[in-house]
Amino acid sequence: MRKRNKVVIGVATLALAGGVTGGTLALASSSGGDKPVTGPEADAAKAAAVQAVGAGSTAGNVEHDDEHAATWEVEVAKPDGTKVDVRLDSGYKVVTIDSNDDHADEDNGADGETADD
Repeated sequence: MRKRNKVVIGVATLALAGGVTGGTLALASSSGGDKPVTGPEADAAKAAAVQAVGAGSTAGNVEHDDEHAATWEVEVAKPDGTKVDVRLDSGYKVVTIDSNDDHADEDNGADGETADD
């Protein structure tokens, strides 16, 4: 009888741990927990984003994006220390440049800057 209780407790513990892990993974993916992209495409996205923001800026993480009809999202730090998200299409053309401060967009009702063609 004791051995059976241990097995039941062990199975319940594994099921609970699996549920917590699955829930954590689902939360991470729904809250923008995208993995950075690397390689030649990421390098091209970084170069295009830095060129769009201006001299002295530096590119950070590159992620696949699905907002504003963009393909790439590049986090770029401006020389003054502020950060923006540059969204690029599949040809590395700027779609939008948004403030990286989520609260700033909400506070002023702005949807970010739209790039001129």
